[in-house]
Amino acid sequence: MKKVLIICLIFTFQNLLAKQKIIAKIPEASGIVYSKTSNSLFVVNDEGSIYEINKKGKILREKKLGNYDFEGISIDEKNALLLLAIEGNDEILVLKKNSLKIKKQISIKKEYKGIKLLKKGSNGIEGLAFYKNKIYISNQSKKKYPKEDSSVIVILDYNLNKNRLKIQDIIDPKITDISGLSFLKDKLFLISDKNNLLIKYDIKNKKILKKIKLSKKFAQEGITFDDKEKLYIADDKGQVLKYKKWKN
Repeated sequence: MKKVLIICLIFTFQNLLAKQKIIAKIPEASGIVYSKTSNSLFVVNDEGSIYEINKKGKILREKKLGNYDFEGISIDEKNALLLLAIEGNDEILVLKKNSLKIKKQISIKKEYKGIKLLKKGSNGIEGLAFYKNKIYISNQSKKKYPKEDSSVIVILDYNLNKNRLKIQDIIDPKITDISGLSFLKDKLFLISDKNNLLIKYDIKNKKILKKIKLSKKFAQEGITFDDKEKLYIADDKGQVLKYKKWKN
């Protein structure tokens, strides 16, 4: 009976993720986040641009911010700020949500307990999520912790008064190439582009709850959920995908 239930669950999730819809065409879309206050989505790409789109994919705003390689985005709804992960520099760009003007740029201390987790010249930071006043950032790597420049999620205290943030803790999900992060109902969801996986992770108990196979034809680089728990994925091949309501 247990085996039958597991098979049914796998089929349900695969069936859910098989019914994607392309809602927008955005070059090299690499990060996405939903905003409850504006009921819209913000998308960043590798070419230094940010887009605001509605849930049907209509582009509401577009702005070139500079010569940046953006790989992730999250939101501080209370202070109306957007947090963007800059690959290469391993920095966070803070934007004012309403004007899309740059507020500040914050660097990250690369070492944690004597190990250089973020290494200049490597793939660098990729996914980014803001949750309960902490910033979660994935390091894109094929190496497993505790090796230098390993595939982990670093946790930073959210303090905009500082120009450099220290790694306070890490999550080691034992998954390589983590390209996107998002939270839903206190659970962390992460995607791995190279492994074509969507993973549901329990940060309290430090364990993977589910692994769901994604399509190989997409380059999954960003993930978010809207107010109806519908799933959106930023595809680096130049589009935004929308799925049916997530079923926990």
